Amino acid sequence: METLYHQTNHLLKDIEQSFQRLVHTAGQPDNYDVENEIQMKITQVNSNCDRLDVLLYKVPVSQRPTAKMKVDQLKYDLRHLQSSLQLYREKRQRRQQEISEREQLLSHRFTANNAETCLDLDYALQHNQQLGNAHQGVDEMLSTGSNILTSLVNQRNTLKGAQKRLMTIGSTLGLSNHTMKLIERRFVEDKYVMFGGMFITLLIIVLVIYFVVL
Repeated sequence: METLYHQTNHLLKDIEQSFQRLVHTAGQPDNYDVENEIQMKITQVNSNCDRLDVLLYKVPVSQRPTAKMKVDQLKYDLRHLQSSLQLYREKRQRRQQEISEREQLLSHRFTANNAETCLDLDYALQHNQQLGNAHQGVDEMLSTGSNILTSLVNQRNTLKGAQKRLMTIGSTLGLSNHTMKLIERRFVEDKYVMFGGMFITLLIIVLVIYFVVL
């Protein structure tokens, strides 16, 4: 296991050196050869790590934690190198795409009254109009929701005032305790209905904002 570990560690160091050559040879013809070389070495290191995982079980129990720590370090370095290679490839692809698009733009001959351009502008204008209508609809719904909430608050205040007046009248007329309890119970039920309506209205407004605007 020690021999395989040192070989794998040496491969990782070679990959790091190859990365330095890859950066210095960017844009040169042999750049792809260096990139393929790095990929082959990464594949080899990955295979060695799999073998090291198997060999860990043959290491004495007392030495196994240290050996496992070394293998985990190799895996961590390998993941870092794989990520670096992937980032390099993505940057190279973006750079090639930018060069290609720039060449196409420079070689393109523009003509007046291009029908495709008109269609693109019409589509963009229509899209902006639809977005404007959607925002206007959301604003109207928010305004309606605000009015509903204000109305519910006013109704709550009205119900509270009615309850006080009924309690005053009940006391004046000598209503029974049972009648007063029925009135209070009805007031509580109306309050739950009002809060339920407020919650549903807020939920509808949030859903509309989430699905329409976002």
